[in-house]
Amino acid sequence: MSELLKIDGLTKAYPGVVANDDVSFEIAEGEVHALLGENGAGKSTLVKMIYGLVKPDSGQMTLGGAPYHPAEPKAARASGVAMVFQHFSLFDALTVAENITLGMENAPHRRELSERIREVSNAYKLPLDPNRIIGDLSVGERQRVEIIRCLLQNPKLLIMDEPTSVLTPQEVEVLFETLHTLSDEGTAILYISHKLEEIKTLCDHATILRHGQVVGECVPKEQTARKMAEMMVGASLHTPVKKNLHPGEVILNVQGLSLASKNPFGTTLKDINVTVRAGEVLGIGGVAGNGQDELLLALSGETASPRQMVQVNGVDVGDLNPNERRELGLLTAPEERLGHAAAPDMTLTENAMLTGNIRQRLSSNGFLRWNAARGFAKAIIEQFDVRTPSSENTARSLSGGNLQKFVIGREVLQDPTVLVVNQPTWGVDAAAAADIRQALMDLAEGGAAVVIISQDLDELREVSDRLAILNEGQLTKPAETADLSMDDIGLMMGGHMGDGSDNTTQEAAHV
Repeated sequence: MSELLKIDGLTKAYPGVVANDDVSFEIAEGEVHALLGENGAGKSTLVKMIYGLVKPDSGQMTLGGAPYHPAEPKAARASGVAMVFQHFSLFDALTVAENITLGMENAPHRRELSERIREVSNAYKLPLDPNRIIGDLSVGERQRVEIIRCLLQNPKLLIMDEPTSVLTPQEVEVLFETLHTLSDEGTAILYISHKLEEIKTLCDHATILRHGQVVGECVPKEQTARKMAEMMVGASLHTPVKKNLHPGEVILNVQGLSLASKNPFGTTLKDINVTVRAGEVLGIGGVAGNGQDELLLALSGETASPRQMVQVNGVDVGDLNPNERRELGLLTAPEERLGHAAAPDMTLTENAMLTGNIRQRLSSNGFLRWNAARGFAKAIIEQFDVRTPSSENTARSLSGGNLQKFVIGREVLQDPTVLVVNQPTWGVDAAAAADIRQALMDLAEGGAAVVIISQDLDELREVSDRLAILNEGQLTKPAETADLSMDDIGLMMGGHMGDGSDNTTQEAAHV
């Protein structure tokens, strides 16, 4: 295979940190090339330079043998470089075709574009109806829109950032088949993922970053996932240890919870029934968009619930606000890091104050105790290995994975009675994910009731004692996690709840 993209000595520094330090590697035509590294290693900055979102301080790139220095994404796309971001940039109220039009410089007539969408999507086994409203699509279908938008540009290089984080196992198989087809046709793919088993299955070669520098390369198929993780962090990988505990009394009791979503494209919760005991980890799986956000809002108190539907230690909390629920020990960590879990332009100290004020006693007689808040923020940074120059840096300045560690650590260190977390390790590297999972299991071991909402099936199987699935706002009856195979869980996530013909499907019947 001939060389497509050559990166030579790219360097980019920000105040207090060198994001990329003399990075060099090559990607060949038709190659599926993995970019690996722990959170804060410099992956995002590097792909932003390739895509024209960030200008390097020094170094150079060549694309197809010609100098390549895109001043903006429009120039990158014109050169044949396309990117599918981790967070979708789609408008819910518009159709598939309208959204794709917005991402094109010279969009054809709507009828012609619709025909091209059908043609290209069917050719790559990602069928799309150009007239469907985005808000009515599943998360997997929304990702198809992003991919087809890129493929309509006939890219030479396709960059994919954590593309499988919200997909079912079946959707992952379809995506990989599409990527193999693109590779066979000569399209190079730069693939970023923390799911190392996927890297082994899909990628031809891998470049490994640590602290902004290239520290190694490998052929993923010749390495174990553990070995690649240890190359990323430069140390032995900790494996979370789950202890066999005997759950205590019921702490969280949800009975008949039915709530309409405030989001016009959201999902209504329908008769949710579940209990969580002291010392227990309950896993809740499901494809994104099936009521996860609505459930967390109902439990956190951001959405009020009818009386007697949500109880903590026998106390009805339905009409209590988030701060009142926190005082009782019910804490939550939402999926959306920037804007919901953390205020982007506030410092880490200020963000520690926002949710830690009550339980950490960070105010007295109406005055905020900033030294105490600073100490709390520093404890989070130290115990959860948050990579940041200072607790006075803003939340926005952290990489996604490091901000996630801060958000989870902030709640865990408040000694909750009940902790509900949504996507606790999304976008987090293998070592940090292991630490977060261990912290959540340790919390349960200490007597807390822990609810983990996640689309990561491996994560749910690793940490949860019982597992339920959210589908279209309904929650299956929790089953012992050890009794469920990966296929069982994947089918349940896809809406196949079973017919009660065997023990697994009986456990998975609708409540």
